[in-house]
Amino acid sequence: MDSKRQQKVSRLLQKDLSEIFQRDARHLFNNAFITVTNVRISPDLAIARVYLSFLVVKEKEALLEAIRERSRTIRQQLGDRVRHQLRIVPELHFYFDDTAEYAAKMDALFADLEIPPAPAEEED
Repeated sequence: MDSKRQQKVSRLLQKDLSEIFQRDARHLFNNAFITVTNVRISPDLAIARVYLSFLVVKEKEALLEAIRERSRTIRQQLGDRVRHQLRIVPELHFYFDDTAEYAAKMDALFADLEIPPAPAEEED
């Protein structure tokens, strides 16, 4: 369970990283539409695990690797935004968030299920 401080910092980082990926660093990643779905921060606020979702991207692993290679630049831009709110800019670890794909797969599985109707009960 995250503390209130962790939750506040996570929301702040998610908002600022979303703006960086949507506006400032979009040209670095071939104008890919990158969404920050979740940010989890360590209790000491030193490490942030950032979960990303990509839309209309064919090579998701290659894009994630490009983001990891440019994490220093992203962290620097993040530091410019949060320098008055945070004492230390956390180290950023990027992960692919596949919850949307997982949900679509589960929906497809449930749609293919054939459930027979319940037997009718006889009345007295």
